[in-house]
Amino acid sequence: MLSQLMQYKKSLAVLCVCGLSAGCSFNMADVRKVTYPPDFNYLEPQDIKSEMARMAGQIRLLDLALEPVDAADPAAAERQQQQVMAALDNIEAIASGLQSTNGGSNHPYMQDFMRDFVAKVDKARGAASLAEPRYYFAGKVAGGCAVCHQVNR
Repeated sequence: MLSQLMQYKKSLAVLCVCGLSAGCSFNMADVRKVTYPPDFNYLEPQDIKSEMARMAGQIRLLDLALEPVDAADPAAAERQQQQVMAALDNIEAIASGLQSTNGGSNHPYMQDFMRDFVAKVDKARGAASLAEPRYYFAGKVAGGCAVCHQVNR
């Protein structure tokens, strides 16, 4: 009787180890499909890092585009406006991908701040697209990264 009980415990332990090993080999993305609501935006940590790096590159391009140009040179002013608009368009596309949906997100800072950031980028695009462009809001977008990352450290 005692040996049967020991054999049963060993079998149960082997079964548990095998079950856990098999369970750990599942693709977590497949598990999230059934554990989160359909409109939940799950952000992988690596995706956040790569998208933030892309956004940092665009912010750098925006900073460079916002450098003063010769006001007497209309071609330089037009080139500046095109560069600012291109950077803002790219920033908005990246930020929109990181923005949480109504279903929420696993990253609380993205959920709290990214919608506001996208709205600021849109406001900056509107001001930069005028016949006489205004770059004040574009400058605020460029500084918005430092503000958010200071708050969330």
